[in-house]
Amino acid sequence: MMTLGADRRRTPAYAPHDASARARLARRTTLLCLALGAAAVALVIVSGSVGSVPVTVAEAAKIVLGHVLPGMPWMTDGTLAPLQDQAVWQFRLPRALLSALAGGGLALAGALMQVTVRNPLAEPYILGVSSGASVGAVLVIVTGSAALGGVSMNAAAFVGALGACVCVWALARRDGMLSPTRMILAGVALGTLLSAVTSYLTISTDAQNVVSVLFFLLGSVSAATMSSLTAPALALLVAVFASFFLARSLNALMTGDESATALGVDVARLRGLLLLIASLLTGVVVSVAGGIGFVGLVVPHLVRIAVGADHRRVLPVTVLGGAVFLMGADLLARTVAAPTEIPLGILTAFVGAPFFLWLMRRGGADRAGFAR
Repeated sequence: MMTLGADRRRTPAYAPHDASARARLARRTTLLCLALGAAAVALVIVSGSVGSVPVTVAEAAKIVLGHVLPGMPWMTDGTLAPLQDQAVWQFRLPRALLSALAGGGLALAGALMQVTVRNPLAEPYILGVSSGASVGAVLVIVTGSAALGGVSMNAAAFVGALGACVCVWALARRDGMLSPTRMILAGVALGTLLSAVTSYLTISTDAQNVVSVLFFLLGSVSAATMSSLTAPALALLVAVFASFFLARSLNALMTGDESATALGVDVARLRGLLLLIASLLTGVVVSVAGGIGFVGLVVPHLVRIAVGADHRRVLPVTVLGGAVFLMGADLLARTVAAPTEIPLGILTAFVGAPFFLWLMRRGGADRAGFAR
C-alpha cells in the first residue's frame, strides 16, 4: 500500500498539498489580477499626460473617456484644445496600448517556452527567437516588401521567429531527447549568429535606413498608431485563448515527459504547438515594437514565485504583469532622459540581465516549480 509520504512525493510541483494553500493562492491570484489591471489603467492615463504638449492626468483621463464614452455632456465642455486631444488620443494612447500588448505577448511567450524546455532561463530573446524575428523584419526594411514577393513585416518576422525556434529545437535534441542546457546554449549561439546577419544587413543598406534599423533593433513603441494595434491584439488574443485551453497539459508537461505521456498528453504535439504560439507572439511583437529582451524571463519567473506554478493561475497574471512591466518601462524611457527617448530594449536589459545572472546563480528551477 502506498504511504502518505509517497503520495506527497508524487504530488506535482504545481499542486499545493492542502486545500487551504490552494485557496490562499487563488485569492492571491485574484488580488494580483485586480491590482495589475488597475495599474495598467493608471499607466494608460499617466502616459497620456507625458509629452511636449502639456496635459494633466485629469485632462488625459477626460480625453480618453470622452472618446470611449462619446456623447457624455461633461466630456464635451470645450475646455480642452484640439491639440491636446490629438496628442493623447492619436499618439500617447496608442503607444501605451502597444507597450501593454507587446509586454503581455512577450511575457506569455516566455512562460510557454519555459514550460516547453522545462527551464526557467528560456525566453524569446535568450533562445534566439527574437533575433530570428529581427532578421525577417530588418530584411523587409532593407530590401523592401516588393523584393520579397510582397511579404509583410509581420509575416517575415513570424517566419524568422519560427525558423529560429525550429533550429534551436533541432540543435538541442540528442538521442531523441531534449536537453534544456543544450537548448539554452544553442539559442545563445544561434542568436549571436542571427545578430551578425542583422548587423551585416544594417551596414550594407543605405545610410538613410541605418538609424531606423538600429532604433528598431533596440525596441521602441514611439511609432505606434491605432492601426498598428490590430496584429498584436489578435495574436495575443489567440495565444491567450489557446494557452488557457492547454493549461492542464502545461501542468502535466512540467512533471516530465514520461509523466505527461502517462497522463494522456501527446508531448511532441504539445511542444510543437507551444513553439508555434510562442513564435507567433514573438514575431508579431518584434515586427511592431522591435527587439525587446528579457520581458519573457523576468515576468513569468516572478509570477511563479508569487502564485505558484499552476498555469491556470500563472498565465493570466503573466499577461497582465508583462503588460504593466513594459508600460512602466516605456513611461521611464520617455521621462528619464527627456527630451531624449531611451530605447525600450536598453531599459529591459538593465533589469533582465542582472536577473538572468541571479537566476543562474540561485538555481531558479526549484523556486519556479520546474521538475529536475
